[in-house]
Amino acid sequence: MTSSFAARPRLSILDLAPITPGQTAASSFENSVALARAAERHGYERVWYAEHHNMATIASSATSVLIGYVAGRTSTIRLGSGGIMLPNHAPLAIAEQFGTLATMYPGRIDLGLGRAPGSDQVTMRAMRRDPSSADRFPDDVLELQGYLSGESRVPGVQATPGAGTDVPLYILGSSMFGARLAAAFGLPYAFASHFSPGLLHQAVALYRREFTPSAQLASPYVIAGVNVIAAASTDAAQLQFERTRRNLVRGFIARSAGDAQYPDDQIDAFLTTPEGAQIASMLRYTAVGTPDQVRDYLTSFADEAQADELIIAHQSMQIDDRLESVALTAGAVLGVSV
Repeated sequence: MTSSFAARPRLSILDLAPITPGQTAASSFENSVALARAAERHGYERVWYAEHHNMATIASSATSVLIGYVAGRTSTIRLGSGGIMLPNHAPLAIAEQFGTLATMYPGRIDLGLGRAPGSDQVTMRAMRRDPSSADRFPDDVLELQGYLSGESRVPGVQATPGAGTDVPLYILGSSMFGARLAAAFGLPYAFASHFSPGLLHQAVALYRREFTPSAQLASPYVIAGVNVIAAASTDAAQLQFERTRRNLVRGFIARSAGDAQYPDDQIDAFLTTPEGAQIASMLRYTAVGTPDQVRDYLTSFADEAQADELIIAHQSMQIDDRLESVALTAGAVLGVSV
């Protein structure tokens, strides 16, 4: 029996706003604009940006600012956070930021929420984050929701702008906690299977089983993360994937080894070790190949993950390759070509 999830999944993009070797944050922002414009042309649902801190290769730390910049240079594509790490912030401040965005760009703004720090322990202290703040995540989500609906849970406090904008909320996660919370609150659930694949199937099954309808959402809605490298030939896609995987490993090594440089042969040797294999396993859900190969992988993945929508991290290191992957994937899966 064929599941309804296998037909034609909706596609979105997770833009990691990478600062690749030889580039600057400024060039990364221009690449994000180009990627969002391509997504708009090719029929993607939305583009999301993730909050990360103290990472030299990621430029999306001021997530709401980046969303506003890209929104001002696009026309119709939905834009949002994938996600805002809510324990890093006061819910009122996030309500005001995203209420401002929704007022400027009505009907185009999403607010995905996570409870991880998006950084390491030292950076958490630099951000003045309380180590126990993640424990308040469910209450913070409800407080934030109240500000955006105009039904504040804090007497005498309203979000301006924000109140009455009803910016849609999404719960992000890679564990059973997020799945259970999204189900209890009746919110869409986005699983970070593009880098943390382990509990995808268990978490989605729990979410669908325990989902309770809400004012925002009548039935469960699952977004699953997946990596894609689509190119004109299998060999070209595989070469890009090998470069991407090496870059991922270098990033993890750099966190502990500082500025040491590692040539490709040393990275490839490290990938044969248990530690290297563990890092590489983060890319378990990755479609690599020609448009037809990518389409077959994504439709099968959406079916197995019971996903209504796939949010794709086009992982090629060069922006031209990412833009080609965006176009080829949309043409193969959505039937949209420009």
